[in-house]
This record gives sequence, structure tokens and C-alpha cells, in this order.
Amino acid sequence: MIEPQTLTFLKKLKKNNNKPWFDEHRAQYEAARIDFSNFIQLLIDALQLKDTTITGMTSRECMFRINRDIRFSKDKQPYKTNFGASIKRGGRKSGFAGYYFHLEPGNSFIGGGLWMPEPAALKNVRQEIDYNWEEFQAILKERNFKKTYGDLYMGEGMSLSTTPKGYEKDNPAATYLKLKVFIAETAVTDEELVKASLHKKTLTAFEALQPLLNFINTAIDV
Repeated sequence: MIEPQTLTFLKKLKKNNNKPWFDEHRAQYEAARIDFSNFIQLLIDALQLKDTTITGMTSRECMFRINRDIRFSKDKQPYKTNFGASIKRGGRKSGFAGYYFHLEPGNSFIGGGLWMPEPAALKNVRQEIDYNWEEFQAILKERNFKKTYGDLYMGEGMSLSTTPKGYEKDNPAATYLKLKVFIAETAVTDEELVKASLHKKTLTAFEALQPLLNFINTAIDV
């Protein structure tokens, strides 16, 4: 579970996204970050029993900084108003697909996959889907995946407008070949965040995602 004070801090940060306020409340930030870090470490410790690619990983290797990169952004707010952690082989900056937990009051979710891959990795994943379409379909139709995620995320900007070069328009996998990212997610309410059942809910969601991650990472790791 996540401590209610952690949610309170993030809510207040959203209303006071400036350095003077943050500096004044640094102790609360540190407490909130430790709380989130402890939760992520518990997930890693349990998840690595079924996914050996993350064996020995620490939450520190997976968590993102709260500072925003504002160099090329019109939005000059200095801090993110969420905590995020990407649990995957090689740590959060690696090019592999992995598990993700997003903590943001009113907009938290569990999920994962492959986000904005390099061109070579994207090409390999599309090829893997085309070559092994029946296997890929079976992963997405698996009962636990379907129940948890429904399908891959296909929001605005996630797909090409046409089938990528080298694939016919009537390819049965066309919908997925158009994707530029391969992720799935399921929402978590603020009420669920502060319950002891959050740990089990998250592990169950991650375990449902694991076959998809294995499929994607097999394509990348060639």
C-alpha cells in the first residue's frame, strides 16, 4: 500500500509546483519518495521469483527523478507531480520492455510494455508480430491479460496512419503493426492505492503482462 501522506504531498505539489515551496517541504518529499521506493522494492522482490531477468534489481534503478527536463518545454514547472518506476532488465533506461507503476492522485495506473523504441527495435518487434501472429494473438487473448488490460493501449499518437512499409494493408496484424509503442495499462483508484491489497493487485497485473514482455524482448534481444 501507499501511505496517504504520499498522496497528500503529490496533491499539494501540483498546486505549488515551484522550487521555494519544494525546498520548504523537502522532508515531506523525502518521506513520500521512501514510501514509494519501499513499495516498488516489495514488488521487485516478489516479481523476481517468476521473472529472473530482474533478479537482484533495486527500486533505485527503476525509479524516475521528480525533476522535469524543461530545456525544450513550454511548460516550465520544475517538478513532476507523480512518482514512476520502470522495472525491467537493465534498469529504467534500458531498451527492453518492462513493468511500470505510475503513482499520481486521480491518474494512477499499473502497466508496462515497450515505450518509444529505437527504430531497429521497433522494426524487430513488428517483424516478430508478423511472423508469429498466432502466438501474439494468443497472448492478447489470454484470460488474465484480457481481464486486466483488455488490449494494448491505442490512444492518440500511438499509431501510424497507414501500415508501415513492407507490410500489406490487409495484413491480419495491421492494427498492431501500425503501433509505435506496445504498452498496456489498467487504472488504479486513489482508494485502492492506500489499501493493503494494492501489492497483490499489482503483482497479478504484472504477471498477466509477463508473456507480452517476453515476446517483445525476444524480438529485441537478437
